[in-house]
Amino acid sequence: MTDIYQQTLLSGVAQLGLSVDEQAVNKLLAYHRLLIKWNKTYNLTAVRNPLHMVGRHLLDSLSLVPHIQGRRFIDVGTGAGLPGIVLAIVFPEYSFDLLDSNGKKTRFLTQAVAQLGLGNVRVHQCRVEQFLPGQPYEGVVTRAFSTLADMVQCCSHLLAQHGKFYAMKGIYPAQELSELEKTYKVNACHPLQVPGEEGARHLVVLSTQIKGPKKSENLI
Repeated sequence: MTDIYQQTLLSGVAQLGLSVDEQAVNKLLAYHRLLIKWNKTYNLTAVRNPLHMVGRHLLDSLSLVPHIQGRRFIDVGTGAGLPGIVLAIVFPEYSFDLLDSNGKKTRFLTQAVAQLGLGNVRVHQCRVEQFLPGQPYEGVVTRAFSTLADMVQCCSHLLAQHGKFYAMKGIYPAQELSELEKTYKVNACHPLQVPGEEGARHLVVLSTQIKGPKKSENLI
């Protein structure tokens, strides 16, 4: 029997124009149940209404799906695993590292990853400034990070040379974009339409400016 959470999720997925298989849908709903259960004691999210969690967390995270590129990602300041766990469920062939300094949240993430059988996810409890990955990432994802300037300053050591930052924002961050150093290129700023949710949402995609080799001067 289809419940209201599944109906809302499936309707939202259709409105986003996504193709999500049955196994992924079941895992998303299982993650939703874990989030409801653990949130009662761990305060993982300020959203208390389970139905609202579907839109504000699951569908909001799924709105990134058409825009990310790469195979190896890190979700910085992931909190309850948003959007990292959601993306990892939809993209089982990609790897996702989840980084957060909060011990309660990383304990929840570790349990969720185990129960959902997400072999493509690793959880790290550490401050981003102190986290040293074995190799850089093709995609650095953030949700509700302070400012774009702070994000690139804190996370630049995580990004591969040709990788991209994916920063989830609310209203179009014109002021934040103007404060970015010129060493960063704005690849895109996608408006995100999250089914059932009001308020503006944007995904800012940034990369580092790749400088070519200097031309040698001709000596006569």
